[in-house]
Amino acid sequence: MGCVIRERPQHQNADMAASVELRLTLWICFVFILGVSSVAALIEGLYCGTQSCYEVLGVSRESSKAEIGRAYRQLARKYHPDRYQPGETGDTRETAHQKFLLVATAYETLKDEELRKDYDYMLDHPEEYYSHYYTYYRRRLAPKVDVRIVILVTICAISLFQYYSWWSSYTEAINYLMTVPKYRIQAAELAKQQGLLNRTKEKGKNRRSKEEIREEEEQIIRDIIKNKIDIKGGYQKPNVSDILLCKIILFPYHLCTFVAWHCSWFYRFTVRGEEYGEEERLYIIRKNMKMSQAQFDSLDSGLIETFLKQQLWIKENYEVYREKQEEEMKMKMATDSRWKRYRRWMRSEGPGRITFADD
Repeated sequence: MGCVIRERPQHQNADMAASVELRLTLWICFVFILGVSSVAALIEGLYCGTQSCYEVLGVSRESSKAEIGRAYRQLARKYHPDRYQPGETGDTRETAHQKFLLVATAYETLKDEELRKDYDYMLDHPEEYYSHYYTYYRRRLAPKVDVRIVILVTICAISLFQYYSWWSSYTEAINYLMTVPKYRIQAAELAKQQGLLNRTKEKGKNRRSKEEIREEEEQIIRDIIKNKIDIKGGYQKPNVSDILLCKIILFPYHLCTFVAWHCSWFYRFTVRGEEYGEEERLYIIRKNMKMSQAQFDSLDSGLIETFLKQQLWIKENYEVYREKQEEEMKMKMATDSRWKRYRRWMRSEGPGRITFADD
């Protein structure tokens, strides 16, 4: 039986050749992409530029922080401008300076753990081009000082200024009360009753000059005014708990107190229908007048009693009181000579009047 040798069709040979050529082309493209990726991972302007920071220091990616520091010190001694010796490395002073800057940049990149992680990520993921730019400049332009420390120092400075300003206002109020005869007489009477002024009149060897006695009397009167007179409003005695720093620290406590107070108000006066006490009535009056607690406390006690007698916590009564006050203010302004002069000035020479300059 004879052997029959069949020839392959010509189109099958062409297909095999095309398949081999396609595989070879894909392999070449794969190798080319790997090479391009390794080059593209080093971006000009980021870290060590187109050179690897590891190669600049002569270390590997597995090197420890101590090994990186040791390699940096050796190269720094070699290329440092102060230690450079012409002819020692075969570089000019300019090229040695550039190499030193590159070595310093590589060390700054690799000595920091977070920065080193970013750099290694850039080497492993060269395709994330814009992300590397963002990460690099975000770390580079970020403030070196913790923002929380800056905020804390700012709050402390504001609190100190606030406390000093309040003490100045309080001292100013005391100095003013010292000049008011009414309060000076009351303070002197209290000092005499307590026997404080009698001790200033001494005889014999302990006798003092009139100036010293007068200074001591002034100090006694000042102390009595501080202790006996309750100054309210914006000139009251400062309290540490009122400064900004303490308010921020105690904010959770005040917030819970505020919520609990409003819940209690709603339950007592809305659900159960209890009658308002004096404290609640004063609170509603202050809210109706849109005054702060400091402003309301600075009012005369007789005026506050008048508010209570007129029952201004009731909305209808307050509306009548407000309209009455507005009418009295209008009448006062209509009969006030200064207000009349002001209105005449507004009509004749006030803003909006057209005048012509002489030629």
